[in-house]
Parts: sequence; structure tokens; C-alpha cells
Amino acid sequence: MKLTIIGGGGFRVPQIFEALAGENEGVHITELCLFDSDPARVTAIEAVLEQMAPALPRPPSVVSAATLDEAVSGAAFIFSAMRIGGTEGRIKDERIALDLGVLGQETTGPGGLAYAMRTLPHARDLAQRVARLAPEAFLINFTNPAGIVTEAMREELGDKVVGICDTPIGLMRRAVHAIGSTPEQVDFDYVGLNHLGWLRSLKVDGVDQLPGLLADDVLLGGIEEARLMGLEWVRALGAIPNEYLYYYYFQREATARLAGSPETRGEFLHRQQSGFYADACLHPERALESWQRTKHDREASYMAESRPEDQRTNREASDIEGGGYQQVALDLMTALLGGKPATMILNVANRGMVPQLPEDAVIEVPCTVSAAGIVPMEIAPVTGEMLGLLQQVKAVERLVISASKQKSETLAWRALAAHPLVDSIAVARQLFETYREQIPGVAEAFAEGS
Repeated sequence: MKLTIIGGGGFRVPQIFEALAGENEGVHITELCLFDSDPARVTAIEAVLEQMAPALPRPPSVVSAATLDEAVSGAAFIFSAMRIGGTEGRIKDERIALDLGVLGQETTGPGGLAYAMRTLPHARDLAQRVARLAPEAFLINFTNPAGIVTEAMREELGDKVVGICDTPIGLMRRAVHAIGSTPEQVDFDYVGLNHLGWLRSLKVDGVDQLPGLLADDVLLGGIEEARLMGLEWVRALGAIPNEYLYYYYFQREATARLAGSPETRGEFLHRQQSGFYADACLHPERALESWQRTKHDREASYMAESRPEDQRTNREASDIEGGGYQQVALDLMTALLGGKPATMILNVANRGMVPQLPEDAVIEVPCTVSAAGIVPMEIAPVTGEMLGLLQQVKAVERLVISASKQKSETLAWRALAAHPLVDSIAVARQLFETYREQIPGVAEAFAEGS
């Protein structure tokens, strides 16, 4: 069985390989096909995988594809993990926003919209190729901003594409651990968009354990999301927010911290990962050691701007542990192939789950997954400020998708102006013009004939 990774030279590919190579019931990937626009990155990752393989029980064979069509053809599953513009593009996404006094973050706010603008043409092209060359394949989208990209791909692939993210499952894992239970024993309610959602109930034997968790300083303080946003605020909400809501709830503080940091997250990752790829190409014999060291530093510094200065590179071990998105993807594939059914939080079509949002909008909700497909679970109504934020951000996402399809700079400007983290129409206009001038992928996305 063939699994293809689009973006196969990406830094996190070895984590996927390691998950695939275990003694997994229900899914046995025999061929892992890597495709990337940068062959040197694939070479570096192949060296890591070659050194990992002897210690793993059932590693798949690894091949690289010269063309996108070759990569897609014959695949049973396709992971989209592309990063159009690379980490250099991310640096500009974030720096341009910060220089204009607004939040500069990869997926949230204007940086995320710029990332989407240059990514959507490539995402649609991939979806069209999959529909033509591998119509039975499932496309699992990791590419950020995952909600926007998944919604755009659905126009070609429908229910054959699903978006996944490890942040909500990480929140669930921490909350379940805090109440001393297991995922199999818990029924829960989670609703939102990608990188914008809330855990609203946590039931064991029909009794909601979330109020007790919220009331307990020790238990609640063991959950990273609660520490990020403060126990008092989480209690006021009556729900535990996805960690990315930090940027909405603490916009001023987050922007100030990011602007005052010696380097942005994009600059850090570019420096760090460039060092890894260069070292792996020069010294392939130590590629695995270099990758492991770089991975630890990357994970320990995740969302560092949200933590006190003395904790920015010292993330708690319990926050780093867990399966990550590779385990989410493995569980998803296993269930779809008829193995153990799974309950997971996925990016899927709304279809009335949140009646105030469009039917075809992609939202992030709990789903049951089996050989019969992906079925969203019933959730409680969404009301008040949670609903208002969902509606506003979803309207922005759909404006970006329309802007990309129509190559409309006006719609792109409107999308930036409508985002709750952009506080000025004039700044929104300047953001778009600067992104278009400084990021080739944005200019190409709106060029006639492209």
C-alpha cells in the first residue's frame, strides 16, 4: 500500500515514518513516496529515515518521485504537507505584519492569510491531480492554514479530503489525563475552526467532569492551555480554549512579545532547520542525530512568546509528550481501512453542525471514523461570543478562498480588513500591498494567466 507525502522533504516526515513502521493493526504501508520541490531536502530526510529503519519493527520502503503526477499515481493515501515559499515565506508573513503593528504569526491573523493566498493555487492543483490520477485515494491535509486549505480542496475531492491538526487532540489528551481517565472512557464536546476552538464538556459515565477540572487549581494548572491564558479566564469561559486562541484573547500582549523578541518563530525555525539540512547533506552519517537534536529544540520552544521569559525554552515535558499529528493520521488511516474505529477531532464539512455557518464550510469537530467513513458527532449549540468569533473568522476564510479563485485583489484586501486581529482598513490595504510586493508567491497567485 502506497502513501505519498507532498512536501516529503519536510522536517516532520521522520515522525510519520516512525509511526508507520510500528506494529500497527489495520494499516500496513509498504511504500512511502516522498515528493518535494527541493530534492536536497528529500535527500537529507532519506538519510534520517535510513538510519531510523533498523531500529523499527516494520519500516516501509522509501522512494522519491520526480514529478507530482508520479507521486500521486497509485497512492492509497496522500498527505499534503506542502509549505509554499518555505520558511523564508513564513519570515515575511510574520515580519511584515509586525512591522505594521499587528500580530505576526504563521497561521493566525494576517500572516496566515498571506500563507493561504500563496498556497491555495497549489492546493487546488494537487486536488485536481488526485481527482484525476488517484480518485479512490484519501487526501489527508496537514498544510496550513488547514481549515482554509481543506475547504478549498473539498471543491474537487469532497469527502475524500479531511484536514487534521494535533493541537485539539493534544488539549484532549491533557484534559483526560487531568481527570484521571482514558480517551476510551470519555465523551466530549469540542467545536471550532482550525486553530480556533473550545473543549466544552468532558463526560465520564454521563457526568460532566469539566466543571470540577476548572475548579481545581492543581489539575487545571497542569493543562498547558490553561496556563497560557490564565486559570481565571478559562474559568470565566467555562471551557478550555485551543492554545491558538491566546492570540485572540491576548492580542496586545502577544503582538508586543513577538515584536520585542530577537527573532520571530519563522526566523528561529529557518535558522535551526537550515542548519539541520546543511549538516545532513554534508554529513549524512549523522543525519539522525542532528534531526533528533533539532526536533527537541523545536518542540521545547513551541509558542515561546506566550510564556514568561524564563520559561521560553523550557517547556514542560508533559506538554511535549504525545503522538502528535502523525499518530492522528495513523489512527485515521487505520479506522478508514477497517481497523479499530476512532474518535478524533477533524476538519470536515459543517452540514448543519453549526447552523449559523454555511453548509459547506469546513469546521473542526469530533468525528467517529470507521470503514464506513467519517461521521461528525453531535455537538451542543454554539452561542454568544464563541459563535460571533467563529462567524467572523469563517467569513474571512471564505473571502480568501473567493479572492484566490477569482484572482481578486479587492477580495484579498477585504479579507485582511475583516480579520479581528487587523484593526485598520488602511493597515489591511498596506498589508496586502506589502505581501504582494515582497512575497513572490502572493504576487503570482493574483497574476492574470497564472
